[in-house]
Amino acid sequence: MPEIAFDTETLGYIRLFEERTGARVKDCLEAEEKLIFLVEPGEIHKAVGPAGTVVERLKEMLKKEIQVVEYSDDPEKLAQNIFYAYEVKSVALAPKGKGRHATITVDPAWKARAIGKAGKNLKIARAILVRHSDIHSVSVA
Repeated sequence: MPEIAFDTETLGYIRLFEERTGARVKDCLEAEEKLIFLVEPGEIHKAVGPAGTVVERLKEMLKKEIQVVEYSDDPEKLAQNIFYAYEVKSVALAPKGKGRHATITVDPAWKARAIGKAGKNLKIARAILVRHSDIHSVSVA
């Protein structure tokens, strides 16, 4: 895994997020006009707050869309966590080039949403997985 370095702006986002939520941030990245916070395992509920209230407040403060994902060392579990909102049925990993490809199978009713407009959610998933695993490509089935 490449070493992750944060710029001053990102460090500010992390500090604010940790102060407001009490959850520890493993990573923070900006992708597809969204701020994505990866929180330590077991801290997702703290980060989101009751009925998502904490995240909603942060969205208003930062005037940005925010996605919170629970980190996992297990690439399969991490991929599942990224697509958590879309009722993941399974994650299949297959060798591809120097890394692996993840196929995330979701409830068919959620497939279009899981992919996102112009593949937006796939791009976000790939950005996270490339930073934290050997997964280099992602598709939704």
